[in-house]
Amino acid sequence: MTDPTDGVLRPSDHAESEPGGGDDVTSPRLGVVGWLRWGWRQLTSMRTALVLLLLLAIAAVPGSLVPQRSADPNGVTQYFTDNPDLAPILDRLSLFDVYTSPWFSAIYILLFISLIGCVLPRTKHHWKALRSQPPRTPARLSRLDDHRSLTIVPEGDADAAAAAAVDSAATQLRKSGYRVARYDGRGSFSVSAERGYLRETGNLVFHAALVGVLLAVGVGGGFTYTGQRVLVEGQAFANSLLDYSSFNPGRFVGGDTLTPYSLTLDQFDVTYVPPGQPGSGQAGDFAAHMTTRAPGQEPQEGEVRVNHPLDVAGDRVYLLGNGYAPTVTIRDAQGDEVFHDSIAFLPQDANMTSLGVIKVADGLPEQLGLVGFFYPTMDVLDSGALTSTYGDLEYPVLTLRVYAGDLGIDDGTPRSVYTLDPTGMEQLAGGDSGTPALQLMPGETQDLPNGLGTITFENEAPDGATGYDGSVKRFASLSIHRDLAGPWVLAFAVLATLGLLAALFVPRRRMWVKATARDGRVTVEYAGLARGEDPTLAAAVDQMAERHAATLPSRADAGPSRPDTGKVD
Repeated sequence: MTDPTDGVLRPSDHAESEPGGGDDVTSPRLGVVGWLRWGWRQLTSMRTALVLLLLLAIAAVPGSLVPQRSADPNGVTQYFTDNPDLAPILDRLSLFDVYTSPWFSAIYILLFISLIGCVLPRTKHHWKALRSQPPRTPARLSRLDDHRSLTIVPEGDADAAAAAAVDSAATQLRKSGYRVARYDGRGSFSVSAERGYLRETGNLVFHAALVGVLLAVGVGGGFTYTGQRVLVEGQAFANSLLDYSSFNPGRFVGGDTLTPYSLTLDQFDVTYVPPGQPGSGQAGDFAAHMTTRAPGQEPQEGEVRVNHPLDVAGDRVYLLGNGYAPTVTIRDAQGDEVFHDSIAFLPQDANMTSLGVIKVADGLPEQLGLVGFFYPTMDVLDSGALTSTYGDLEYPVLTLRVYAGDLGIDDGTPRSVYTLDPTGMEQLAGGDSGTPALQLMPGETQDLPNGLGTITFENEAPDGATGYDGSVKRFASLSIHRDLAGPWVLAFAVLATLGLLAALFVPRRRMWVKATARDGRVTVEYAGLARGEDPTLAAAVDQMAERHAATLPSRADAGPSRPDTGKVD
């Protein structure tokens, strides 16, 4: 019973508090377990996962703004020198070790847990849904927006005709990829069909693949390393920590985990477009001819080209750059050799005008630093400055400015081999010293200023070479990379893409076909219901109705009809 009160119908047992009075509503105490359950639900919600993913992207930003110890330890040292007040604060915040910091790891682990907490319950629920039957046919299909109906007059028994119509519909639905279930009653026969579970499967695959990417990056990244080394023609490299110019190891990489092998740069070939042709002077091809040696194996020859790395014992060797490496010999005043090496000069333009630094720390009365330019094909500009007009060795010239004094390498501060800080050093030749800079061609020797000795630009041309061909060695800058996580990240990324495509474009829908026998007639109804947005549902119902109507007896009162208002009484 209900009684009208102020025009509102309420149950007879309805209790209402007095206006302005009554007891306050109090929530039950959650307790420790309740709060833990609440926290777990918040952590494993999709909203939290998205927030953590955004935080992870934001947290990675300082790693690109501040030098990292794992990748650029010299840069960190220089940052402390340049910013003595700010650097200790950043160091306490672990901004020089972003990717191993506690706060970055906390975000990473929370995101990992959140994604797993999202995926596992949904996977369990989806598995149960896959094993369950499609839902029963609604009693009134006409209430659904996408509804069609037709009436036929069978020649025989109406119940048999209704059952046959539903059998035919079930067969068609099954061929269209639907899971079907029959639900028959007295005088009424129906089939319930469902498809589109691939949509939820793709959604789960997408999120599971994200977990896989996190695992691959977190675990596989610990076994990944990248190192750089500059090799001059004829020089060898052993895969050990001491032989790298720079080395960026993963957390689980140590000296004993590196695969033993060696590389030798036998020859570096470059082809240039000859003068007078379109693109004159441009380099056409680079090829570093290498010999690799591994324990228990015969030496093998290989090539490293741009975008074509060389695979060695699981490592990939990439070509980063190249240039000339003039060989210089320095002797003291008594003629004793104190320095002999091939120095990599870094290209400064397309015609291989190259800059290099030579440092002589011992063997002379004082430390010596030489800053030089190498011109493969030297020419003089109208201003009097020297330049190179062609990248190949047509008229090679080496010029050197000479500095004497403290090189700044005795105090333990890391110094780049490609730069020279002349602060506190005396300039002996070149620039404003009043003495011309040294200028040498391959095979020439000149005296050093102040009677310090002599310097020779060695001619490395092999016997039988014409002109200056091969007179100066070349170097190759190599990057040696091992990435155990790469293939796994790629595989999970492909899975995530496929899952996302399925989640976006596979429609989830249900279809029903119901045949009711009454007064010798059979009324066949078609209806569809979408799970989410599905603009093609109405067309799918129309297509099903038309195809199925074609299999029914020709004595039909009317073809499939669509109600004007979306409902049929």
